[in-house]
Amino acid sequence: MDLILQLLFTGIGIGAVYALVALGFVLIFRATNVVNFAQGEFSMVAAFLMVVFAVDLQWPYWLSFLLAIGGMALLGALFNLGVYYPLRHRTYLPVIISTIGASIFLANTTLALYGPQPQVLPPVFETQGFLVGPVFLDTQYLLIIAVTAVLVAFQYWFFEHTLLGKKLQATSQDKEMAALLGIPVAGMIMLTFVYSAVLGGIAGILVAPVLFVSIQMGATIALKAFAATIIGGFGDVTGAIIGGLALGIIETFGAAYISVPYKDAFAFIVLVAFLALRPQGIFGERIAEKA
Repeated sequence: MDLILQLLFTGIGIGAVYALVALGFVLIFRATNVVNFAQGEFSMVAAFLMVVFAVDLQWPYWLSFLLAIGGMALLGALFNLGVYYPLRHRTYLPVIISTIGASIFLANTTLALYGPQPQVLPPVFETQGFLVGPVFLDTQYLLIIAVTAVLVAFQYWFFEHTLLGKKLQATSQDKEMAALLGIPVAGMIMLTFVYSAVLGGIAGILVAPVLFVSIQMGATIALKAFAATIIGGFGDVTGAIIGGLALGIIETFGAAYISVPYKDAFAFIVLVAFLALRPQGIFGERIAEKA
């Protein structure tokens, strides 16, 4: 029982990272009807920015964090202007291909600037953790869970109780109608890309002390977050959160009880099972079309 509680805590911590990146997937999909396959690279770039500011330049952690998040907001805006906006009137396929190309560009640019050597980002707290009964609570995992909970609560409040949030929802539901109502659709989409990049960046910074900061970390996180969005129900915010947490727990228990080398495969086994048995996901609705 002690081991189960420990694994559950660790799984929720890892799953919270997947949930944050999955939220970025969902927000951009709802706003533009395309999947941003560079979402994982946002996490990777933010982690490397933290290494540059906090480790290489030895700047204070809080300042490094603010600069890294500011850099991700700028990257989100540039991504919107350079990748999505020129193709906004095309079908979804060219836009998806452009996001894949942007993902490769970001990864190779980071590789050229920093090299292939994985880096280590120190945790926020000097104390590694503490015991609560038989369960060791790692402070970094606690931080991940706490930040994710705050961001989810903020997102609910923002979208449900602010005028700007309602404008963003209107844009995601029907861009043409939103434009007719006087909502600046281009500005709302820009804000969505910025917010999604910030979410991905926060996820990368939070998980960086747990994992090595490497070029490959973005692709790994993105693939699992993408699987989480499908499992939860593509386009559903609640589904992205539940799917991400579920994948983190499944991955952790699978590694402990089945096989550590196949840890990364469990998410995709679950994904294949959902695609075969419930392709609309947990919270998705089956859509029927008549000829």
